[in-house]
Amino acid sequence: MPMYEYVCMKCEAHFEELVRGDEEIACPHCGGTKVARQLSTFSMIGTAGQTGAFGGGGGCCGGSCGCGH
Repeated sequence: MPMYEYVCMKCEAHFEELVRGDEEIACPHCGGTKVARQLSTFSMIGTAGQTGAFGGGGGCCGGSCGCGH
């Protein structure tokens, strides 16, 4: 089961959820079902021992989630 990050289009809350198949996701704060999956950011250690950030970085901060920020 993958874990995804979401933003609620109703109350703009950000949350994570384990997803099974085509399960409908509801906001744990307001119960809204209009949610948008966010790009996750993660960090890993490279072969030389250097830490680097890889992944999304869009999310609400960049305005790419469609919630109006």
